[in-house]
Amino acid sequence: MKKIVFIFFFGILFSASLLAQTEPDAIALADDDFQNSFYESLLQKGIENYDKAITALEKCNKLQPENDVVFFEMGKNYLAQKKYKDAYDYFEKATKINPKNQWYWVGMYDVCYETKDFNQAIVIVTKLIEFKKSYKEDLVSLYMNTQQFDKALTLINELNDTIGKTDQRENYKAQILRESKYQNAEKENLIVQIKKFPKEESNYIALIFLYSESNQEDKALEITKQLEKEIPTSDWAQVSLFKHHLNNNDGVSGVQSMNKVFASAKIDSKIKHRMLNEFLIFIKDKPEFDKDLEKAISYFDSDKEVKVAKEIAKFYHNKSDWDKAIKYYEMHLRNNSEDFETQLLLLEVYTEKQDFATVAKRAENLQELYPSQPQFYYYAGLAFNQLLQYKKAKDALEAGIDYVLDDKALEINFNIQLGEAWAGLGDQKKKETYFLKADALMKQK
Repeated sequence: MKKIVFIFFFGILFSASLLAQTEPDAIALADDDFQNSFYESLLQKGIENYDKAITALEKCNKLQPENDVVFFEMGKNYLAQKKYKDAYDYFEKATKINPKNQWYWVGMYDVCYETKDFNQAIVIVTKLIEFKKSYKEDLVSLYMNTQQFDKALTLINELNDTIGKTDQRENYKAQILRESKYQNAEKENLIVQIKKFPKEESNYIALIFLYSESNQEDKALEITKQLEKEIPTSDWAQVSLFKHHLNNNDGVSGVQSMNKVFASAKIDSKIKHRMLNEFLIFIKDKPEFDKDLEKAISYFDSDKEVKVAKEIAKFYHNKSDWDKAIKYYEMHLRNNSEDFETQLLLLEVYTEKQDFATVAKRAENLQELYPSQPQFYYYAGLAFNQLLQYKKAKDALEAGIDYVLDDKALEINFNIQLGEAWAGLGDQKKKETYFLKADALMKQK
C-alpha cells in the first residue's frame, strides 16, 4: 500500500518559471544534473546508504527548490534512519506543495505511528480517509489507543452497518462496553439495528446480554420473546428463557430450554457450562431433577477441556452430599479410570461416609495399579484399622510408608495409623514409638 511508483515524476520535475527564464542549453544541463542526482539518491537508498542518498537529494533541491517528489524522498530517507522530526517535516513540505498526493500523507502517518503520536495520527488519517475509506479502520484503532471510546463506538457501529462486522472491531466493542457509561448508547443502537434487520440474530443476543448485565431482566425477556417470534429456530433465545424459567421456579420449562441449548452446535461451551452450574444450584434440594442432570452431563462427554461429571462430584463433595459425590465421581471414572486425583477424592468421600469396607477394597485394588503411590496404602491401613483388621492395617502401612517423600502431613498420618494398628495388636511399646514420631513431626510443621 505504501510503495510509490516513480515513473510519473518526469512531467513535474521542472518549474514553469525555470523554463521561462533559462536558455535551452542551460535547461538541458540542469535537467541532466537533476536526473543524475535523483537517480543517485534512489541507488544509494536501495543499498541503505541513506546519508549519501540525502546528499544527492540536497543537490536536487538546489536545482528545484519546490519539488514535492524530492521532499518526499528526503522524508523516506530520514524515516529509514529513524530521524522522525526531519522525516515528518519533509513529508509535510511535500503535502503543502501537492496536497492531493495520498502517499505524502501516508509518509506523515508512518512517522506518527512509529513515534506513537496517535493524536496527530488521527489528524492525518482523517485526511487519508478522503483518499480511501478503508482508513476508517485505522481511525477506529487510533480512537481506541487514545481512549476516545465514544468516537470509536460510533465509528464501529457505522462500519458494522455499512461494510459488515470484523472480529477486531467486535473485540474493541466488547472492551468499550465493559464500561457501563457506554452501554445505553449501544442499547439504542441495537434497538435501531433490530428494527432495520429483524432477522439478524446477533443484534438480539447483544441486546439481551446488555440488559442482563444491567439487571434489566424484564427488558431482556422482552427482547428474548421478540427473538423467538422473529426467528423461531433460534437456540440463543433458549439461553435467556432458561434463566427466566429458573427465576420463576419453573424447572420443567428450564430443563426443556437447557436441553435445546446443550444440543446446539451454535452455542459456546462456556455458556453451556455456566447454565449447567446454574441448574446445579437450582436442583440442590430437588432430587426429582436427578435424571435431567444425568442427561445434561451426557452432552459434555466429548468435552476435553472440562470434565463435567467430576466437577459436579466436587460440587456435591463440598456440600457434604456424599452419595451424590460418589455417584458422579464414579460416573467420571467409567471413562477416566486413570484419573489419580479422582481416585483419591472418591476414597476421601467413602471415608467421610464411614464405608470402610469399600475404602479397603478400593485402596487394595489401587495399590496394584499404582504400587509406588503411598496414599493408597494409607487409605487401606486406615480402613483396616477401622474394620479392626490390625494385621492387614500394619502390613499395608509398613509397605507404603517408604514411598512417602516430602509430604509431612501424610507421614504424620502414616505414623498415627501405625500406632493404632500396633495398639490393636497389643504392642503398646511400638504404639508409643509411632505416636511419638507423629508428635515430633507435628512439632516440626
